[in-house]
Parts: sequence; C-alpha cells; structure tokens
Amino acid sequence: MIPEGRLVRNMNTQKRITKLTIGTLGLVLGLAWLPGCKQEAGSAPAQQISQVEVITVTTQTIPDEPEFIGRAEASRPVEIRSQVTGLLKAVLYPEGRDVKKGDRLYQIDPVPFQAAASRAKARIAEAEARVVQAQQDLARVKPLLEEQAVSQKDVDDAVAGDLTAKALLQGAKAEFIKAKFDLDNTLITAPIDGLSERSRYYEGRLVSAQTDLLTVVHRVDPMYVVVSVPETFILKRRRDIESKKITHPGVYQLRGRLTLMDDSVYPDEGILDLLEPGLRTETGSRQTRITFPNPKRTLLPGQFVKVRFTGDSNTEAILIPQRAVMQGPQGPFVYVVGQDEKIDIRDVAASDWKGDQWLIDGGLKTGDRVVVNGLMKVGPGAPVKAVPWSPTGPTAANAVPLPSQ
Repeated sequence: MIPEGRLVRNMNTQKRITKLTIGTLGLVLGLAWLPGCKQEAGSAPAQQISQVEVITVTTQTIPDEPEFIGRAEASRPVEIRSQVTGLLKAVLYPEGRDVKKGDRLYQIDPVPFQAAASRAKARIAEAEARVVQAQQDLARVKPLLEEQAVSQKDVDDAVAGDLTAKALLQGAKAEFIKAKFDLDNTLITAPIDGLSERSRYYEGRLVSAQTDLLTVVHRVDPMYVVVSVPETFILKRRRDIESKKITHPGVYQLRGRLTLMDDSVYPDEGILDLLEPGLRTETGSRQTRITFPNPKRTLLPGQFVKVRFTGDSNTEAILIPQRAVMQGPQGPFVYVVGQDEKIDIRDVAASDWKGDQWLIDGGLKTGDRVVVNGLMKVGPGAPVKAVPWSPTGPTAANAVPLPSQ
C-alpha cells in the first residue's frame, strides 16, 4: 500500500508532465501554422491568360456577284397553226426532234384549194377579155363624137365600161392571190430551226384556220434564262450604288454565269438583254432576261438553274475566315478582342460565302480584332493574349469550316 504523501507527490509530477506535453504540442502546432498564415497573407497566384489568334478587319474590293434561281426558256417558241380550214392529210415531221427552217411539217388536202385557184385564174382571163372589149368600144366612139355621129352619153358609157372592166380584172387578180395563198398553205413548213413538240392532231382531222394548235417548234440556240429579282434586293442595291459601296457599270453591261442543279458550271457566259420596266404585283419582283448560247442543247425549256450576275464590284467588302463565325440562337456572331484585351461577343450579318471566308455585311468595322483560333478556350469577358493569325499555319491547314447558312 502506497503512503498518502508519496501518492500526492506522484500526482503533482504527472500534472507537470501533462502541462509540459500540451505546451510543447501547442508550440509545435503554432510553428507549423505560421508559414500557412504567411502564404495566405500574401497575394493569390495570377489567373492564367489564354492565347488566341486574331485577324484585324480591313476592307477590300472584290467582285460582287449576287446569285438567283432562274428558269430557262426557248428564245422563240413558235406555234404552228394552219392558215386554211381543211382535212389534215399527212404529218410529215419526226416528233420531238430537230427541224430546220423550211422542213415540211403537215399537209392539208390541197384538192379544194387547187380548184379554187383554177377558178380564180379563169376569172382573170374573163376580166382581161372584158377590158379588151371595153377599150375597143371606147376607141370606136371617140372619133364618132367629133363627127357628132354619137352622143356624149355614148362616150361616157364607153369610158365607164372601160373603167369597170379594169376594176373587175383587179378583183379577179386579188381572188387568185388569195386562192394561191391558200393552196400554198396546205403544205405547212417550219418557220425556224428548232426542236419540235409532239403533234396535237393526226391524219383525218378537220383543222380550223388559225384556231387549232398543231404543234410548237422551240428555238433553243440561243436560250433565254429568266430571273425574278426581289424588290428588297433591288432597293438595297440601289442604295449601295448611290453610296459608292458598289461600283456598277450599267444594267446592260452585266453578264451571267450559270450553275446547273448538279453543281456543274455551264461553260458559256450570257448577256443581260432585257430588264422589265416594272414589278410583278403577284410576286413583288422584277424580271430579268439573260441570253445564253446553247449549241449542245444542254439547256432545255423549263429547266431551273442558278444564275450569278457578274460585273459589279464591292469596294468596302469585309471578309473573315469562315471558322471565325459561329451560330447562336440570335444568328451568326464572332468573338472580338476589345481594347481592354478581353473577349466581347459581336453579332454579325454574314451574307455570302466566298471560298473559305464569309462576306460580312454588318457588325464589324475596320480595326476590329476577330478571334480565329482558340475559340474553345475563351468566353465573353475572358482576358486573352491576342496574337496575329497565320493562314498558312498548321492550325489553319487542319481547320474544318462550319457549314454555310
């Protein structure tokens, strides 16, 4: 059994050891906390700044070539109708093929018209005989008047008979001309070179003069392409020309280039030769006609094509790489590096795709710095380091353009 005095001394010793241990631990922890406090008291590490590649916007002069959908038309669609009423005897041409001017197309039964021509010819002979008789009568009575063997009335009647005979002769000749015209028109020939349609009527049909449409011959070389230009485009183009943004040589100095619906380019250039004076009320557009050579029959009536008008130039064009333009809910936009070296969003009007570049009609001005590469690393308001973009660099070479609108 431990004496009470020794027990008290042992307890005091343990208390002193405990206090010493706690004090030592506190000192160690305090020393360990001091470096942390010193680090927190200092400045936070600087935020990392992304590097982006930019282009500086400039204006340049480029060809301004608007494109529209057009429709091909035959330059001369000629309706073939009979000039006489008669029985259709024969169809003489190969349907749906080339015909030359003067080729025989139809034969109307000529027999009734041959008879009419013969009657008219006989009337001419009869009228000529009457003229001879009237002239002889007049020649006989004139000397007798001087001898007072006949009255003045007899002479006047002879003069009137001569004039009447001559008038009847003229009428007979006119009837023969009409009969000969009808006879000649029983054979219907092609008035132009072109492609023929199918025949509407065949042998045995009674056709009416200038009423029944027999067929149509289309002149397809050259061909017309008709384009309806919207009123909104016309108004904008007029403003751009007046403000000198667009240089315009004149309407009839413009030319046309065609792209077919399989995206192949038509080899020949067309000439704008007709601009309708007014707008069509049903469409609010103005029709324009361009004439294209068509020696190989590539263009056909009714064919739809894309027409690009050439000749105008845009003197204030802004072009930026297509990859720089992004699509948002409100339309196309770009990232622009502002004066404070931070990213800003700029809505733009991207009107046309020129190769791998967009033509910008609004939203940018000269001197703006547009982000081309590094778009995925930044956002609105982010600080950046802007460096010039090199179109020949590896990033540009591997770039995949966004799809056009």
